[in-house]
Amino acid sequence: MMDNKEITCHACHKALDLEAGQKISLKEECPYCYASVHCCKMCKFYDITAYNECRESSADRIVEKEKANFCDYFVLKGGGDGGDSQGDLLAAANALFK
Repeated sequence: MMDNKEITCHACHKALDLEAGQKISLKEECPYCYASVHCCKMCKFYDITAYNECRESSADRIVEKEKANFCDYFVLKGGGDGGDSQGDLLAAANALFK
């Protein structure tokens, strides 16, 4: 079942031949820039406005969000924008004043 959102690399923003929710190897890399795919910025739980930038409250804290990690809660998200979109940045700024 193909997700209607294109999976893009969090680093170079190029389209990846992957499906949202697909199991990803810890060693999986972007074929264009070799950035890690099994990292926080490619996970559906990644949220720069959440505590530890993760909506999964049981997950261990990961400091380097762009590096491969062993998180058991990792789920590949659709549209891997890496949290750098204007909307995400605005949400983070607004969260500071709540």
